[in-house]
Amino acid sequence: MAAIHIGISGWRYTPWRGDFYPPGLTQKRELQFASRAVNSIEINGSFYALQRPERYAQWYGETPFDFVFSVKAPRFITHIKRLRDIHKPLANFFASGVLELKEKLGPILWQFPPSFKFDAELFESFLDQLPHDTQQAAALARQHDAHVNGHASLKAYKKQPLRHAVEIRHESFVDPLFVRLLKRYNTALVIADTAGKWPYREDITSDFVYLRLHGAEALYASGYTPQALKRWGERIEAWHHGQQPADPQLIAPRQKPKARTSREVFCYFDNDIKVRAPFDARYLLERLHLDKNLATVPGEPAAEGVLP
Repeated sequence: MAAIHIGISGWRYTPWRGDFYPPGLTQKRELQFASRAVNSIEINGSFYALQRPERYAQWYGETPFDFVFSVKAPRFITHIKRLRDIHKPLANFFASGVLELKEKLGPILWQFPPSFKFDAELFESFLDQLPHDTQQAAALARQHDAHVNGHASLKAYKKQPLRHAVEIRHESFVDPLFVRLLKRYNTALVIADTAGKWPYREDITSDFVYLRLHGAEALYASGYTPQALKRWGERIEAWHHGQQPADPQLIAPRQKPKARTSREVFCYFDNDIKVRAPFDARYLLERLHLDKNLATVPGEPAAEGVLP
């Protein structure tokens, strides 16, 4: 069976200190701690600025051998360039160190702003430029410009698939043509719970599923009740087993996903303001019996391989 990855979006939040993170834990050890309490983390610093290879290599070294990162792509491409003239920015992003995550590299998340409308031609051009394995990513990285001179990472340590997920925030994307494009390029539509603020759809358009849970009632703030987490767990199990929930909310109900016996699932909690994300992620991991090799609860180290 494909794996289920459940975790948090980012890990460095001041309100978490002394709550999720135990008192006295130094900031430089927060990733080590968080990566033993959940089995995946979405890197979001990469959204705001290009990181450096040594930082990605450090994150690789601080996390367990079976850990997986997703990486949020730069807003420079999605929000500022708005997908126009993006060849060099794409090359710079992949040269910035993403490949230093090696086998721990999961999907790349592309989040679009609420003002970005669906343009089929522009969007297909974007999808067509994305690398779909690490060797393609390394070849693209070698076309970088001076923004990463002197600190570029250009090596694919091992050829492996590179997957992409798209998070939409404008109603114009509720278009069957958009779903067809995603399926053509094996790109996931992010199933994004945004407290009703932006479109919510559950079309399965790739060989994996990507969820972002931003809050049930208040965006980035409210937690999820046990009943809500039970519902999310049931939906994740359905998608994981290659099925759809009984009541899917779809853009294109006539476009059936390719039949699969299982799908890899990535689920990240982004309701971080009131320190709910790590605890909600942990609750869901335990509900799905995925906590066997993790710390027993947030705040306690695992029996093996975790710094005290």
